[in-house]
Amino acid sequence: NGMDKGRIPRLNIQPTLKADGGLKMKHDNDYNIGLKNIWDVVCYDSDGQEKWRESNRNLVTTEGLNHVLSIVLDGGTQITGWYVALKGAGSAAAGDTMSSHSGWSEDVTYSDSYRQTLTLGTASSGSIDNTASKANFSINGSATIAGAFLVSSDSKSSSSGTLYGVVDFASSRAVISGDTLIVTVTLTAASA
Repeated sequence: NGMDKGRIPRLNIQPTLKADGGLKMKHDNDYNIGLKNIWDVVCYDSDGQEKWRESNRNLVTTEGLNHVLSIVLDGGTQITGWYVALKGAGSAAAGDTMSSHSGWSEDVTYSDSYRQTLTLGTASSGSIDNTASKANFSINGSATIAGAFLVSSDSKSSSSGTLYGVVDFASSRAVISGDTLIVTVTLTAASA
């Protein structure tokens, strides 16, 4: 029969997937989900007049992405409290964590004792936001704000917690005592 004794013949078969009913599924399709967050930060002076506005998309950190994957697909522990904080000068990087973000620092030039609570509405059409309960920062000194971030710890200047995402403004913005920053965060997920 042409086969050596004790030798298994090598078969050259290309596997395909086929479901009942004739539906063919290709194994080389990539289905992705894209996460992005849109930040709208408005600065008002002590008279309530708008001084400046920043609207930017943020970087979802590797730590933030890992947290989402762990919760959604691997039974990880959900974090139920998220907080908005202000960022000083410097650029964010994907590998940043709260304990290691040497490219930037937190700015705490506001009167509240804690970071602002992120209070989200109901998810719909792949989006959720804090439009009904925006984060408000009462500025109590002169500072330069270069962005904002979303973290699981409410303690100002704390290096603990999960850093979900960081936004860099197009340019740094000056604030003075009496200013108010109103922050809207929109978190989205879509097929990429």
